[in-house]
Amino acid sequence: MISQTKTPYGHYRPSKAVLLQKFLDAPTDSLRTPAMIIDRALFAENCTDMHARSQAWGARFRAHLKTHKTVEGTRLQLQSSVDTTQAVVVSTLMEAWELVEAGLVSDSTIKDILYGLPIAINKVADLSDLWDKISNNGGTLRILVDHPDQVKFLEKFEHARCSSRRWSAFVKIDGGQRRAGVVASTPQFEELLSVLFSSPAISVYGFYGHAGNSYASKSSSEASTFLSAEVEAVNAAAEAGLSALSLSLDRAVHQQPFVLSVGSTPTAHAASSETRASLSTSLHGVLELHAGNYPMLDLQQQHTGLINEKKIAQRVRTTVVSYYPGRGEGGEDEALIDAGAIAFSKDTGPLGGYGNVIGKGWRVGRISQEHGILTKILGSPKEETLEIGSQVEIIGQHACLIAAAYPWYYVVDKNIDHGKKVVDIWVPWKGW
Repeated sequence: MISQTKTPYGHYRPSKAVLLQKFLDAPTDSLRTPAMIIDRALFAENCTDMHARSQAWGARFRAHLKTHKTVEGTRLQLQSSVDTTQAVVVSTLMEAWELVEAGLVSDSTIKDILYGLPIAINKVADLSDLWDKISNNGGTLRILVDHPDQVKFLEKFEHARCSSRRWSAFVKIDGGQRRAGVVASTPQFEELLSVLFSSPAISVYGFYGHAGNSYASKSSSEASTFLSAEVEAVNAAAEAGLSALSLSLDRAVHQQPFVLSVGSTPTAHAASSETRASLSTSLHGVLELHAGNYPMLDLQQQHTGLINEKKIAQRVRTTVVSYYPGRGEGGEDEALIDAGAIAFSKDTGPLGGYGNVIGKGWRVGRISQEHGILTKILGSPKEETLEIGSQVEIIGQHACLIAAAYPWYYVVDKNIDHGKKVVDIWVPWKGW
């Protein structure tokens, strides 16, 4: 038997109460930099917009929590003025356990948790404990599978229990992204279906895809094409699944109709009644839309053309610590800031650089561990300079990785003091 590991949840997290005592009502220009700032009003508006898109597309919605990893952000993702969902995706077991510990399952805010990686067999015992905890409050745990050996391990695990169960599983489909998943047109997929529908340890819930390649979109029409491709991939898998299910002796234990779960923030932004009408094939299941980056957004999302800067809810506040006249390319000035690769990550994107200064013609052009070099954006006024000691706010390329660096987020509200005062502190869950 593979050695099993446990999630060390509930440890090493800063106290929200203590942080609020220190920072509540503090002006943002008084914060130690670098500081990650989230606009709660924008965050909530983006969540409402996504609920509306999911409704227009005729799908249920599953919120991915991987970007912010907080109790407060989770509530906003699940409950808006437009709709409510009780289904989430988590990228780590730490997130799942912290949801339970925060009471979001016991108060029925969450009823359905999907662990969003193909199941790691060294975490099965931990997932089993999580399942027990969730089911005591009427909740459901779901998993992803994409290989027969995962199923066989679950069978061994359940056989060793006093009373065996069936794990509710999405089959992870590779729609050409070559991340996780199995391609539906392959012999490997046929083998997996055979194993799944004959397994005493599995109840197939549906088929799950993620168009990570949709970040290359530059327009709504391009994102719509990626969305249609996602649906076609999981729908073809579901059609094959129905054929395999017809041969199963235990058809009643599997979800009928299958759930076809698709999405990424770009493709979810393309979801509408028009894109639903454009789907060319009949569906072999019911649609579910999932996305995670959309509450916060970033430069990568702005590049898709589906959102603009005014919708981006996160920014990093940093201080100019030195200035270098004429040092840059073409004799342009450069400046040094106290935020580097740890504060922004080293993710870049089609717009170039590691982040853009809000309201100024500067970007983070080069980066080291704890400092960054601001360079001029092509076409910006040559006479625009920065003073040593001044602070700037920067939108980075990839909010999910940026957020991972910060032990807490300073929360503002654009409707309170123009978003220049701390109104809350969100403390994210860290670890795996």
